[in-house]
Amino acid sequence: MSFKIGIIGCGSIGNVHARNASKAGLEIAGTWDVKVDRAETLSDLHEGCITHPSIDELLASDVDAVAVAVPNNVHKDCAVAALEAGKHVLLEKPMAISVAECDELIAARDRSGRVLQVGFVCRGLPTAHAAKQFIDAGRFGEIYHVKCSLYRRRGIPGLGGWFTDKSLSGGGPLIDIGVHVLDLAMHLTDNHEPVRASGHVVSKFGSPIKDYRYTNMWSGPPKLDGVFDVEDGAVALVRFANQMTLELNVTWAANVPEGVLPNGMTVLGTKAGCYFELFGDKVQIATEEEGMIADVSPHFVTTDSHDDAWARQYAQFIAAVRDGVAPHATGEDGRCVQSLIEAIYASSDAGHEVAID
Repeated sequence: MSFKIGIIGCGSIGNVHARNASKAGLEIAGTWDVKVDRAETLSDLHEGCITHPSIDELLASDVDAVAVAVPNNVHKDCAVAALEAGKHVLLEKPMAISVAECDELIAARDRSGRVLQVGFVCRGLPTAHAAKQFIDAGRFGEIYHVKCSLYRRRGIPGLGGWFTDKSLSGGGPLIDIGVHVLDLAMHLTDNHEPVRASGHVVSKFGSPIKDYRYTNMWSGPPKLDGVFDVEDGAVALVRFANQMTLELNVTWAANVPEGVLPNGMTVLGTKAGCYFELFGDKVQIATEEEGMIADVSPHFVTTDSHDDAWARQYAQFIAAVRDGVAPHATGEDGRCVQSLIEAIYASSDAGHEVAID
């Protein structure tokens, strides 16, 4: 079964969705963006694709599903509208900018009977996939700690644009890239019961905008008359109901020499532990074999980890729509991550550990 998909939001990520949906065999049948020229440019890349003047007209068309790739503050509105129009939805991360909005989305999904999959694409990375297979086979024993780190030296995206305006983004690197590793840690360990969080966020590099130094900029260039009212770094310790802990370090900007601090996941268990770079090509597992200390590196083939992750994400979405299986990343998963993010921000504001909703 093939089906038609529409793209809501035709910026950089919208184009990535369109490219990978097309690779997966879906027909890119419609686009919409508040900037009409961006929607037209994307439509021109796909034969028969129609640029719609409004989101309502796109949702009234014969597309079966939509990919929602708009700024965070309108994730909920666009996805709810799509579900109410009877469309399946692949929704970019974060699911929304509040737990309350996540609840609205889950309710809309339940009313519609359609698929809602959250775009936690890092679950499909070859390294994460290989580690997950070992963990699910019971070879790690009891997992008691996960450390996840993403350090950018100068990586504030679109400084002065919607990424750095809290009213539009919901926050800085914690909700932008931290969301990936928070979800991945819970996915790898099959542990979605965080109970308490202690966190601290800082904002040191983006203001004044004119003084920020960088080598390149995603979603740039800087907008000198724009807003920077979000954090550029975050740390946190999360406690789970089963006593597992999670340590998070994430930055958009920091004076960190390249390659000194690891960017990836460390998972510690009683029988084995591992480390892998998210976009790397190997997983290092420390374990015991035949009563002796042993290192294991599972073999897997990848030519481009980004492409592999996106291919898995769309294969999972297609299976959920076509075969009725549960989507790989559910609305409940997205809500759990959002509750964690809100707790870390609340802990930073309060200056002490807080309970998680």
